[in-house]
Amino acid sequence: MATIVQRKNRDGSTVFRVQVRRRGMPAQSATFTKRSDARDWASQMEAALLERRYFPQREAARHMVSEAIERYEREVMPQKRPGSIIVQRSKLQWWKARLGAYALDAVTSVMLLDARTVLAETLAPSTVNDYFSVISHIFTKAVREWQWLQVSPLQYLSKLKEPKGRVRYLSEDELTHLLGACRESRSPHLFLAVVVALGTGARKNEVLSLRWADIDFTRALVAFRITKNGEARQIPLTQHVLVHLRQRAAESSSLYVFPGRSTGHARCLWDSWAVARQRAGLVGFRFHDLRHTAASYLAMSGANLAEIAEVLGHRNIQQTMIYTHLTMTHTRGVVERMNRAVFGE
Repeated sequence: MATIVQRKNRDGSTVFRVQVRRRGMPAQSATFTKRSDARDWASQMEAALLERRYFPQREAARHMVSEAIERYEREVMPQKRPGSIIVQRSKLQWWKARLGAYALDAVTSVMLLDARTVLAETLAPSTVNDYFSVISHIFTKAVREWQWLQVSPLQYLSKLKEPKGRVRYLSEDELTHLLGACRESRSPHLFLAVVVALGTGARKNEVLSLRWADIDFTRALVAFRITKNGEARQIPLTQHVLVHLRQRAAESSSLYVFPGRSTGHARCLWDSWAVARQRAGLVGFRFHDLRHTAASYLAMSGANLAEIAEVLGHRNIQQTMIYTHLTMTHTRGVVERMNRAVFGE
């Protein structure tokens, strides 16, 4: 549908701005000094868009981005881990609101760059890249499997550069203050969740999704079955963590260590965590930094990188290299013992 608006320029001249809109396509607009030229251009543009509509072999013109997202939700999302589904669902909703009204072949690199700029205004580069990983996978499916599109508009877009891994861990005083604040929290889950996270180096979602069946009190082991990389792992439990878990087990009638308000497990501790963090006087400390704290104390206690990687569930030792500087003291002691054995010094 075409609309023509007459406008006056600052110099007093008259121009005619014409805009053509069609479902699934970005609006097309142009400005002319004559109304007749504007009408001619509108007719030509509408004819071009209509012609495009009558080629059924052009699947990309027939399928909307929203349709691709919905198919992805039906066919691909159920295969992902529960934690990933929760995180990615909000990203899919954002893309649907941003591009859902466009046909697949109407999405351009420029539109995607504009979307990236919007995301980067409030999100970290790594999070922006996560948003683009999701939409890129959808377009890849549309090209390779669904045959709705010949070329993905994301194939030439590079990722944003991410800063090096951040290591923030608690000092002994900070640890004491945080545990005290968590113990005083109104949340029934926060203190135990923090204790388990510190005692095992597990991620928040790994901790919150624990079932009592995952804990072997006899052998003092916990099995994390819902993990980021999809591989289950077992971690020994210290006596301190076991004591708190036993206390909770005696009071619980749920399948989950951290049950939700209705069914399933607790999904979020953000409000109670934010209050406890503030009371403890911690600035810029994230729940994920509890994992860094556990790994850092392991390193300073003499664990090598392979041992730390095993506890954290890293597939690649490169992920564990951010703790290298903390293992130097232990490594120096090993080298000195080796030299004394070899050289007698």
